[in-house]
Order: sequence, then C-alpha cells, then structure tokens
Amino acid sequence: MAPANPTTARQTLARASNVANMVWKRAAILAAPEVARATHHALARRDLSVNSTQGVTLGVIAAYVVAIAILWNVPYLRNILWPFKMLTVAFHEFGHAITACCTGGRVVSITLDPNEGGATLMKGGVQAITLPAGYLGSSLIGGLLIFCGFNINASKIASMVLGVCFLLTLWWGKRDWLTILTVLLAVGLLVAAWFISHAQALRFVVLFLGVISDASVFAQRYGGSSRCWGLIWVFISLCFMAIAIVAGIAAFPQSFSEQESDSQKFLPT
Repeated sequence: MAPANPTTARQTLARASNVANMVWKRAAILAAPEVARATHHALARRDLSVNSTQGVTLGVIAAYVVAIAILWNVPYLRNILWPFKMLTVAFHEFGHAITACCTGGRVVSITLDPNEGGATLMKGGVQAITLPAGYLGSSLIGGLLIFCGFNINASKIASMVLGVCFLLTLWWGKRDWLTILTVLLAVGLLVAAWFISHAQALRFVVLFLGVISDASVFAQRYGGSSRCWGLIWVFISLCFMAIAIVAGIAAFPQSFSEQESDSQKFLPT
C-alpha cells in the first residue's frame, strides 16, 4: 500500500477537527438551556431566606466592614489593624507563591516588610498568571473565609488550612523577626479562638480575616495610580464577597446551638 500523502492527512485531520468543533458547539447550544433549567431548579429548592443566626452573621460582617473602613483611614487608630494588615500581605504573597509552584516555577523567598508591603522572589513560572495572583489570591481567600465563617466546623477546617498556609509562608520566608512574629501571632490567635465557647469565637475570627482580606484589595487598589485595574480588582473582590455570603446562607442554615452540637462531633474542645 502506498504511504498517505502528508498534505492529504493534514487536510483530513483539519476537517475532522472542524467537524468535532461544530458537533461540540451544537451540543453546547442544545445542553445550555437544560443546564440553566437544572441550575434554576436546584437554586429554587435551596432556602435562601435568612434566619436569626445568619442575620447575626450578616450584621457582624457589616460591622466589620464599617469598623475596618474607619480604622483603616484614621491616622492613629489604623495601628490597631496593623497585625491583620500584615496577614493580608501574607495572603497576597502566598497567592504569588502558590501559583508560581503550580506553573512550574520555584519560590526563592517571601518577605513581609514593616511598610505593610511584601515581596515574593520567584524563579520560572508563568508571569501572566503569577503577577495578578496576589490580588486574586487575597480576594479568593477572603471569599472562602467569609463562606466558612457562617459555620463552626467549616471555620475549624479553614483555620487548619490557614495554619498550613502561614507555616508555608514561614518556610519560604526569610525568617526575619516581622515575618516570624506575624505568623506566630496569627497561629496563636486561631488556636486561642478554637478553645473559646466551643470554637464559636473561631467563626468570627475567620469571618474577620475574610472581610479584611477582601477589604485590603479595595483599600490598596481603589484610588491608586492604575485606576482602571484598581476598579477591576475591587469589582472582583466584591463579587467574591457577595458569592461567599450567598453560598454561606445556602449551605449553613444551622442555628448557634445546632452548630455547637455539630462542633462537638468534629475535633471537640
């Protein structure tokens, strides 16, 4: 049998690819309404009404937003937020670090400096992904923490993940006194809150860290020199916060007493 002409083979592959693409698009068009209807019915079955416990949580979120906005902009009172600002810097730098590792790069060091800034020295990786990952990481972490803040057991899981992230930051960091102190204070706060009122306090600590993580994106980007990008990141941060709140209401309808009872079945204190 004579060997196939390379040109003919390429044309055949191209036609097959076009046919497959057309079939995929056709299937997507036909399936989209069904997926939309299924999603609508699933959401309709969810009870998104706010009960008293969730109302308290929403009130705490609103109070956190107001308090952070005031403290962040008052010259002397802003020092109260300094340790938590450093944690948001750690979230930001961890976003750079983890995406560098996921895109084939290597983290050389992480530095947290007294000016509430930070620097992640990386080798390799995809810069188009690693560079915006700081703000995106802060927004994503903030949204996840707000979501977990609606429930005690979810907050316990979040605190353990946070602990690992902080220790990784310390591992990658230059181990200067500020980085070590920030990580130790953060881990100490999470551990202490775990043992207060059957970890009820942990829920509000996780909630606060989530709110200030999203708020930090707003404070750092809004009004900055890159106004357009600043507004984009602010919008993304607000979207993460809104999605987290809606998801928290849908996923965790339990009352305070029910949450405490459930918490005794998972790493009780």
